Amino acid sequence: MIIAVDGPAAAGKGTLARRLAGTFGLPYLDTGLLYRAVGRRVLDAGADPRDVPAALAAARALQPADFTRADLRGPVADMAATAVAAIGDVRAELLEFQRRFGREHGAVLDGRDIGTVVFPTAEAKLFVTASAEERARRRHAELLARGITADYAQVLSEVRDRDAQDENRPVAPLRPAADAMLLDTTHLDAQAAFTAAMTLLNTKLSSDSI
Repeated sequence: MIIAVDGPAAAGKGTLARRLAGTFGLPYLDTGLLYRAVGRRVLDAGADPRDVPAALAAARALQPADFTRADLRGPVADMAATAVAAIGDVRAELLEFQRRFGREHGAVLDGRDIGTVVFPTAEAKLFVTASAEERARRRHAELLARGITADYAQVLSEVRDRDAQDENRPVAPLRPAADAMLLDTTHLDAQAAFTAAMTLLNTKLSSDSI
């Protein structure tokens, strides 16, 4: 079984997807880490993440250790990931990795285009969202908790900029699949979001089995 969990940054989809994977006994893949790792490799090489040859070379050189780096989060990594994710050749390079991961044993995958591009025939699709203001508040709190000085207004601006890039890129833009179940977490904590997601998924899976 494939469960696709898509949505914008800081909507809570990663926390939710990990918990769903544990509940259903499925492997979990944060596909955003692939793009973050590619972005970091490009930056390490002193190149611009928008540079197609540099980004493609980084995607082809990915190693398992790239996914465990300590610097894959934060504004710099966010923007680098968004830049490389807008490059069609990079997405094509990473697409088969994601599909192979899911085909092996089933999986819960979270990202931006799981339900629309990576696994358009997934048994269940969630699109997790929240207001830009709430997502910025969460990201701001996360940065402060990690000891990183951050200004809320700047974080909100970065969230909106990233949304615009994700939604308007020509390749695999961020949008709900036609058959995705919408989950707005603006006013939900992690437990409430999980409970709501399980209700949606159980209803979907039960109806499909009839």
